[in-house]
Amino acid sequence: MTILYNLFFLFFSLLVTCILLFLLRVVLIKTGLIYIVKKKWRSIEDCFHVYQFFKVPEFNEGMQRNQLYHKVLVYLNSLTFIEDSDFTNLFTGKKPNEIVLHLDPNQIIEDDFLGAKISWINEDKTLVLKIRKADKRRVLRPYLQHIHSVSDEFDDKKRGLKLYVNVVDHQGDRKERWRSVPFTHPSSFETIAMESDLKNKVKSDLYSFAKAKQYYHRLGRVWKRSYLLYGPSGTGKSSFIAAMANFLSYDVYDLDLSKVSDDSDLKFLLLQTTTKSLVVIEDLDRYLSEKSTAVSLPGILSFMDGILSSSCGEERIMVFTMNRKDHVDPAILRPGRIDVHIHFPLCNFTAFKTLANSYLGLKDHKLFPQVEEIFQKGSSLSPAEIGELMIANRNSPSRALKTVINALQTDGDGRGALNLGRGSCENGSRKPVEEIGEPSGVFCKEGANAVKELKKLYGFLRVKSCRKSESFDLNSRQNEG
Repeated sequence: MTILYNLFFLFFSLLVTCILLFLLRVVLIKTGLIYIVKKKWRSIEDCFHVYQFFKVPEFNEGMQRNQLYHKVLVYLNSLTFIEDSDFTNLFTGKKPNEIVLHLDPNQIIEDDFLGAKISWINEDKTLVLKIRKADKRRVLRPYLQHIHSVSDEFDDKKRGLKLYVNVVDHQGDRKERWRSVPFTHPSSFETIAMESDLKNKVKSDLYSFAKAKQYYHRLGRVWKRSYLLYGPSGTGKSSFIAAMANFLSYDVYDLDLSKVSDDSDLKFLLLQTTTKSLVVIEDLDRYLSEKSTAVSLPGILSFMDGILSSSCGEERIMVFTMNRKDHVDPAILRPGRIDVHIHFPLCNFTAFKTLANSYLGLKDHKLFPQVEEIFQKGSSLSPAEIGELMIANRNSPSRALKTVINALQTDGDGRGALNLGRGSCENGSRKPVEEIGEPSGVFCKEGANAVKELKKLYGFLRVKSCRKSESFDLNSRQNEG
């Protein structure tokens, strides 16, 4: 009887103890006492360890963005520990009903790596790494390598492209000269009204550049490339830039020279651009002719291929647009400063068919022969003008085509005559792009000088065949001569 009583008493005591512990835990959680206990315990534990601190600033001493800062920030935002932090910012993601967590200023994030406890403190534009000195030699280097690999993988999967624009420096603080917004332009090479052979050449050139890091370094050259897009307004130069960015998954830095105070300011803006980006200056010929910028011509030349450009130009593409290039200083156009020249003329029949397919879903129509005949007579409009007419009449493809025909016969009469002399074929079709590449590139020089040379050789501009591959390969024509 005594044994049963003792067992019953022991069982009852254990039950009461469990209930009391459960109630204590509930009280601690509900009142926040458990948080205070953990915080005090960490403070006591810190007294028995020596810590070392490492700062990762957003900018380095040269006002250039610190790439490690970005990688650490991406890594920390991907950790599950951020959900247990005291303060966390909530943002809507790109996907429906997606919630994204981001660090808050002065927030502390704890991480575990190889059995070591690591803390990050998010101070003002600086991330501070806190690690036990006893663990530093064993953990620090592999931990930073781990951050690099995780952030790169996370960037490839999650990062969205950004469009950066420069702002006026009112307070003399050059650290915050770029403002960014998500880059969501839908343009792609599939939607660009350009001959397929040319698009493939451009895509091949871009793809080869993106994979050529070791090749450029073996040659002792900076891993960068520059493009000139020139032609009348509305011919698709801006859309082409967006297609390049989407094809490479590069950010875009749209540089407005009117907001640059001097040559030195232009250099600082270049320093703050990142790798895997397109640095764009539109309407460069207008800035040079009107002198509407405080930047000098030597400053622009230095921006294009100077020492600073060579020092921070890794994996960058520079893109310049002009309406005309014949009045621009030849020093700007030389190889090394401009590697590839692409001419965007007014619309021809081939580009028109691409637009009709994209805007109206038409691959053929009974009015196409009439449109082709008008183009052959020298009438033309810009792709933007034709595209707007098709959008306004998209519910009736026949009416859209009639509207385009009427516009070509009135507004477009004679507008294409100047383009007929550039690479025209015997059937009157015109090439939409002219390219100049380096000797090692996929393109070769072709333009006004080449046309004059061909005229001297043949007495008139004549192309034996309208094959697309020949219309952009001057070397093949010279070999034939």
